[in-house]
Amino acid sequence: MTVKVKICGLTNLDDVLDAIELGADYLGFNFYSQSPRYVSIEKCKAIFLEVPYEIVKVGVFVNADPQFVIDTATELNLDLLQFHGDETPEYCHQFARSYMKAFRPKNIGDLGVVPNYASDYILIDAFVENAYGGTGIISNWDISREAKKHGPVFLSGGLKPDNVEIAVHTVRPYAVDVASGVESAPGKKDYHKLEEFIKRAKGL
Repeated sequence: MTVKVKICGLTNLDDVLDAIELGADYLGFNFYSQSPRYVSIEKCKAIFLEVPYEIVKVGVFVNADPQFVIDTATELNLDLLQFHGDETPEYCHQFARSYMKAFRPKNIGDLGVVPNYASDYILIDAFVENAYGGTGIISNWDISREAKKHGPVFLSGGLKPDNVEIAVHTVRPYAVDVASGVESAPGKKDYHKLEEFIKRAKGL
């Protein structure tokens, strides 16, 4: 099966349309106000008018107030919630929606908590002290392979056009997830990098 591609940290319509045209399967929108890729609900509303129904819209949250998650998910009709902070299983389960929990494991032993979440997908990102993703640091692919025992894995962390092909062959994830690796600046995607990343990830 061809690997799925999630383009994350999208902030503007041009990049969204480019990602769709080039074959992205998931679009990620970051609602964490401290992120350089933060996007408002109002801006997303306008963008989503142009997004085809079959493209999965993912809302990224970091230790957010539950009511904010509910309001955002409802107002934008998000398809998938991504929790990228220190959220507990109880926190994630309360929304009764499809969700993906992100983990930043230091070692394979840290995967012991994964089954507690019963999330639809597992995202494995690089461990960086005091950072919630988007660092450009490559994650541990051995840990990512091990994580597949617990469910479909989104491989994240330091992926870019020149390493995504070997990452896919090494880990065989369900999907790859990229933000900084296809940017010209934080929150601004580079068309050529997007094109190369998606093409190489999917083996086109």
